[in-house]
Amino acid sequence: MTLQSPKRFANKINFKTGVVDMTHGSGGRATAQLIEELFAKHFDNSMLDQGNDQAIFEAPKGRMVMSTDGHVISPLFFPGGDIGALSVHGTINDVAMAGAKPLYLTAGFILEEGYPLCDLERIVISMAEASHKAGVPVVTGDTKVVERGKGDGVFITTTGIGVVPDGITISGDNASIGDAIIVNGYIGDHGVAILSKRENLAFETEILSDSAALHTLVAAMIEAVPEIHCLRDPTRGGLATTLNEIAQQSGVGMNLREDDIPMRPPVVAACELLGLDPLYVANEGKLIAICPQDKVPALLEAMRAHPLGSDAAIIGEVVEDEHGFVTMETGFGGSRIVDWLTGEQLPRIC
Repeated sequence: MTLQSPKRFANKINFKTGVVDMTHGSGGRATAQLIEELFAKHFDNSMLDQGNDQAIFEAPKGRMVMSTDGHVISPLFFPGGDIGALSVHGTINDVAMAGAKPLYLTAGFILEEGYPLCDLERIVISMAEASHKAGVPVVTGDTKVVERGKGDGVFITTTGIGVVPDGITISGDNASIGDAIIVNGYIGDHGVAILSKRENLAFETEILSDSAALHTLVAAMIEAVPEIHCLRDPTRGGLATTLNEIAQQSGVGMNLREDDIPMRPPVVAACELLGLDPLYVANEGKLIAICPQDKVPALLEAMRAHPLGSDAAIIGEVVEDEHGFVTMETGFGGSRIVDWLTGEQLPRIC
């Protein structure tokens, strides 16, 4: 996202009634003006202000972590968030799940010709606010425009870079037999919030997306229990698919207790109404932590002391199983296999 642009333009961009046009992606004066009056104005940090096609920074001590995430959510605005904040939170969380401190973000925008500039500005402001609040700046990026009908308003790709402190080794292949499985709160909120907006559904209690940046929660957890084995955010495919991924990586089984999994009654009711399984519904502000049993009290204390972990709960244990099955003790006293998600329960969710 180069900022080598004129500092004055004859007329300001009309963000109230204007729309994205092909000149905004041409690389010329219109592109420079869009960058200056929208992206640079709101993201505003010293690295971005250098005006180069890349960001240069000192490499900190420790192992580096990088993650890239594409965001194609529909609708772009939903109860509790929008694609802008989501694109920041999602990538920060992917970096944080390695136990890393997120440092910097990049952002790539694919804009569709004809998209209202007022909505684009709203998305960028939301993205900038999420970035500033998290303390993880957007330091470089890119903007492209595609012809009308060849996009869907706005697509955003974000890349994050961070650093893992010495002595921390958190990975999906570290789960050990006997470990506890913990979540930081209620599951399924994000997916049901998206669906309610998409299908114009009204519930007695409004369901909001749980979209949030989890890196400060992760930092508190690691400070209390550096021996955490695995961290993962259960986004697409939800809790069930994420646990199957970890079980496969680690060569173990998982046993869950249905009654211990935090789910809001409106989310459960909405899923029953729509024929969805909440275990497979996406989340954007939740994490799964797997740690040794003797570290559980300290970890839960640290999580529950943080606003994003106040509803943390133990939901199961890692067990020996050469097949890598995830099973669940149901509320009726039975047991069932919680298999991988087959197909797409709810597309365009993040």
